[in-house]
Amino acid sequence: MANLRAGLIGLGSMGRHHARNLRAIDGVDLIAVADPAGDSFGVAGSLDVLPDIEALIAQKPDYVVVATPTKFHEQIGLALAVAGIHALIEKPLAADTGAARRLAEAFASAGLIGATGHIERYNPALQSARVRLENGDLGDLYQISTRRQGPFPARIADVGVIKDLASHDIDLTSWVTQRNYELVAARTVSKAGRDYEDMVASTCQLEGGLMSSHLVNWLTPTKERLTIITGEKGMFIADTLTADLTYYANGMVHETSWEDIAQFGGVTEGDVTRFNIAKPEPLRTEHENFRDAVLGKDADIVTMEQGARVVEVCEAMIESAETGHFVDLTGTR
Repeated sequence: MANLRAGLIGLGSMGRHHARNLRAIDGVDLIAVADPAGDSFGVAGSLDVLPDIEALIAQKPDYVVVATPTKFHEQIGLALAVAGIHALIEKPLAADTGAARRLAEAFASAGLIGATGHIERYNPALQSARVRLENGDLGDLYQISTRRQGPFPARIADVGVIKDLASHDIDLTSWVTQRNYELVAARTVSKAGRDYEDMVASTCQLEGGLMSSHLVNWLTPTKERLTIITGEKGMFIADTLTADLTYYANGMVHETSWEDIAQFGGVTEGDVTRFNIAKPEPLRTEHENFRDAVLGKDADIVTMEQGARVVEVCEAMIESAETGHFVDLTGTR
């Protein structure tokens, strides 16, 4: 069987990593690249740098990876849908919920594979946590909290920290717990003089009464990427910088006195286990899953419908910060 023909538009800081993986995975040939700004990282190799999506479509790729600024995602994605070309579009899927939904509908109605590039879903620590949660290792889930903090990335110019970074946490939280967001509250600040927020603290409710909290900013001098999942049997901490997953078990009280029974039956500190898990590159895993989806194989991709829901939650955070109220999303599904 011939290899899939892949195209790439957007050769910036993320596009160069997509190009590397498109050249590395089995069953795919990178046949064309495009960027009107040129190839600042020198990733094109022997390929011509095409000027726009029309020139890329003319090369007849089977699928295209879109790594342009967010404001161009809808225009490029719709052109690919009209041309009958599958697409993996970087997160956030689009600049707003309406555009994201139009993309999802266009690819669905054309019978095409459309995916959103939420790379954190493929982090080995979270992949392992998802399996363990499905197996009931934590029992009933109580809370999931994320901390995603670090310095400002110069590559970001057209969205704030919510759509750029909190979108990761929204997707991974919904995916790892298999629950949708219902209520969203947030507080934002902008301290660096840009047009968008650079810090958000959000408190949310997911289906089944599960609480979530998300602390995200571009104002911290060191990077922190933690997902903390608490349940009736203990707690998982996934560090997605190191791809480590650690289990903190609730302790067992072996001797109980009458006085103990009269006290509150809270948890105690138990054993700590850091799991030994394989650590493939998340972006490689994302590309392999998208390739398999295009080939009609079983694959775990972030669908455009899921990507649109992430944008919806992002905009609910922004709305909540502006109004000072919870935003109810239960009527939007």
